Amino acid sequence: MKIDFSSIGADSTSFVLSGSDIAFANALRRSMQSEVMSFAIEDVRIYDNTSALFDEMLAHRLGLIPLTTDLQSYIPRDQCSCGGKGCAQCTVTLTMSVEGPRMVISEDLISQDPAVQPAVGQVPIVKLEKNQKVVLEAQAILNRGLVHSKWQPVTICGYKNYPLITPDTRCDGCGLCVDKCPMNILEVKGGKIAVKEGQDTQCSLCRLCEQECLNSGIGDEPAIHIDRDQGRFIFSMESDGSLPASEILKQGLLYLKTQSDELLEALSEIRG
Repeated sequence: MKIDFSSIGADSTSFVLSGSDIAFANALRRSMQSEVMSFAIEDVRIYDNTSALFDEMLAHRLGLIPLTTDLQSYIPRDQCSCGGKGCAQCTVTLTMSVEGPRMVISEDLISQDPAVQPAVGQVPIVKLEKNQKVVLEAQAILNRGLVHSKWQPVTICGYKNYPLITPDTRCDGCGLCVDKCPMNILEVKGGKIAVKEGQDTQCSLCRLCEQECLNSGIGDEPAIHIDRDQGRFIFSMESDGSLPASEILKQGLLYLKTQSDELLEALSEIRG
């Protein structure tokens, strides 16, 4: 199994997973989306709210704001020695005190720990008119997207099979498939159809090129063939800002390794 990065940045990455199968590819996608820990606001204590939003709506919006996450300094509340009461090991407190007229935004949340704060500062929460205000205290905890989508550290996380584009010897380079390709990855080169250099991964597997070739009257089979490599997968993943994209991938792989080790241990015990 091998991972080749096409691009990697703080908030997004794309890579090719080779030597695998669709079961593992889907398990990796699900682990990055649902099993990687991140911070989100869980409990909100509202002291004053004269805005147009009900307390419940305000709390819901706060919970959906991505928070930067420090996985080294905190543990999940259900594993903490405080018994779920909330302490400095499992909980981060954020406060807000804002008076209108103005738009309340995510950076108005003041965290007790700079390592855990809104990942994006300009997320609008509620508009306050004159003499309206919001005063509250919120508690953020670690959890998984499997429990609630507000703990998902990704906004985009998906994959597709690696496309295989193969013109055959009957291709006469007419160019009809070139004009039909919505991704603009085909070209006429040396009297034959070819894929533009480095553009094969952009193929959407729509097969419109095959259909256009058939429409030209070439016969019962097109002169260009689109297939899928069953052992290679193109991943695209985008972080919501709570964790770097590379860390999400790392934690997703570690989760799968941990689950595999536990399964092997359980099977060893059964076998005696």
